[in-house]
Amino acid sequence: MEKIGSVKSYSIGFGMAIIFTLAAFLTVTSGWFSQGAAIAIISLLAVVQLIVQLVFFLHLGRDKVKWKASAFYTMLLILILIVGGSLWIMYNLDYNMMSSDAMEQYMLEESKKGF
Repeated sequence: MEKIGSVKSYSIGFGMAIIFTLAAFLTVTSGWFSQGAAIAIISLLAVVQLIVQLVFFLHLGRDKVKWKASAFYTMLLILILIVGGSLWIMYNLDYNMMSSDAMEQYMLEESKKGF
């Protein structure tokens, strides 16, 4: 491994990030893959890109300092709770909302009552 924070280390990470970004772009624009395969490839490239970013730019896992890893895992837990909670709330709102036909019927009944 290269020295943490060296120009060579950053250049390798930047090059890898560019390669994975171009690979994802070509996956979508080339039309060589079906939609399901393209989604799987892009998801895999996103995970690999995440690992490259964490190792080469955030220096996670390259030294013996444990507080970086614990801070990262705490951030990841908070992110999962926020995103998961938001999706749960949106799902429940969508499930519990009236359909447009039911809403139109309700509005017509209310308009007949007047003020």
